[in-house]
Amino acid sequence: MNPTVLSAQAVSRSFGKHQALRKVSLEVRRGERVALLGASGSGKSTLIRCLCGLESTDADGGRIEAFGQLLQAKGRISPEIRALRRRIGVIFQQFNLVGRLSVMHNVMTGLAAEAPLWRALSGRYAEADQARALDALDAIGLAPQAFQRASTLSGGQQQRAAIARVLLQGAELVLADEPVASLDPQSTHRVMEQLAALNREAGMTLVVSLHHVALAQRYCERVVALRDGALVFDGPSSALTPGFLQHLYGTAAADLLHEPGTDASVNDSRHLALAA
Repeated sequence: MNPTVLSAQAVSRSFGKHQALRKVSLEVRRGERVALLGASGSGKSTLIRCLCGLESTDADGGRIEAFGQLLQAKGRISPEIRALRRRIGVIFQQFNLVGRLSVMHNVMTGLAAEAPLWRALSGRYAEADQARALDALDAIGLAPQAFQRASTLSGGQQQRAAIARVLLQGAELVLADEPVASLDPQSTHRVMEQLAALNREAGMTLVVSLHHVALAQRYCERVVALRDGALVFDGPSSALTPGFLQHLYGTAAADLLHEPGTDASVNDSRHLALAA
């Protein structure tokens, strides 16, 4: 059995009186491809941010480990967080690219953690590092656009550039927070195919937050589902039948069932009819 690369134990996070996460526990093993599923407001983004240390848990909010090392516990981020973040790539719904800079320059920021500060600030990287960046762009099909301004790329291309940045970083674990939420259907599937390829070919472990069951079932073998901040399902994606989802989410299930690029009302009616 592959080793555990990510472990969360009774993780809770509150914002004022609102409890975004309620004692969530899970383990992710090396090489897994896990979809994090849930309706809007279920706590998916908060969990992703806690798992990478961008958000601290409550003071009594449990413990998170990555690669067998403490990442945070009881609201305190580990002093080793910088070293751990070199091994954890994070991809957001917003691409976080600087539009006026070249695609190449944006991708090179994946080396910021290991490069001297003056290189990161000036953008002057060694030729060997630039070659690595071009290899990363070539791997995701963007080498011809390497020296274009990032603002000239389509949304799907910008998200793939963000993936190249994680690839250059050498991340072993990728946490992707709704990476396809703002993309058209064709770009959605291309980005998801790229993430799946990194998992298969580069051995990256993937935890990806999604809003559509169809994408989770197509690209991930395992699903972790949240509802109102609590973990309500952890198992194979094949088990997520329309009836089971309606049991978990009630009327909110309709929001999860339609596929990107389809008429939501038609698809929701078809799925819920099957669940009846």
